[in-house]
Amino acid sequence: MNHAVSTHFFINHRLTTAALDKLRDKGIGSIEIFCARQHMDYRNKAQSDELAHWFRDSELKLHSLHSPMYNDDVNGRSGPQAVVNIADRVKAKRIAACDEIKHALEIAEQVPFRYLIQHLGAPVDDYDDAKLDAAFSSLEELSLFARHRGVEILLENIPNGLSSAEKLNMFLNQTHLNLGYCFDTGHANVMGGVESEFALMKDRIRSLHVHDNDGVKDSHLFPTLAKGGTIDWKKVMPMLRERQHQYPLLLEIKESPDFPQPLESIPQIFKNLESY
Repeated sequence: MNHAVSTHFFINHRLTTAALDKLRDKGIGSIEIFCARQHMDYRNKAQSDELAHWFRDSELKLHSLHSPMYNDDVNGRSGPQAVVNIADRVKAKRIAACDEIKHALEIAEQVPFRYLIQHLGAPVDDYDDAKLDAAFSSLEELSLFARHRGVEILLENIPNGLSSAEKLNMFLNQTHLNLGYCFDTGHANVMGGVESEFALMKDRIRSLHVHDNDGVKDSHLFPTLAKGGTIDWKKVMPMLRERQHQYPLLLEIKESPDFPQPLESIPQIFKNLESY
């Protein structure tokens, strides 16, 4: 499978061309940039210009952006007002969320990428028809904005009341939005299970987030290396490989004191996963 990495594992550090050099030098073919303003400030033209110049001359490709989850530069720690939620029932907040995401999508005007990974609601959201109506309005607007920039929006399965595989399928069937999915192995592991969630989503999957956890906490553990992971990769990898033409094997791991040099661990993770 083609290998890719999300920059999520150093989300608390500024994304620089030096960091991209290191990813390229590890033989990674493409990346997903996580849009968190302390990391990739999509409102900062200077940072966007610097990265655009680097990508023009690099073999490393930008596969996708992860849509912003917060509008502050401290990963949401400034308070609940920082949450970017396209399913907010308050129209003014929903409009503000869409405007924030549009700033991220504008990066495609300088650095082409194929997909924007989007959450349907916030992690704490329960199922609510009004929230789904709000999300539909947001996604209609955002999809048009994205398409004009050559980008497709992918909905990600996340552990809330709106975004299980079953709920996502229901949402797309009811709204007739022609959107694909980003399948997150760790999120599936704390929801209905990786195999069952994948079976429901597989036809629409266009990207992956590969990581592990204990089945309860969404901890983004290093697959095959970290202690406490419960995903059976011997079963999951053949399943993912059956549809590998639809997506790269993309890691979305979290910074960990157990792995102080994550770039040294990433090639081993890929080697272990590919051995199954």
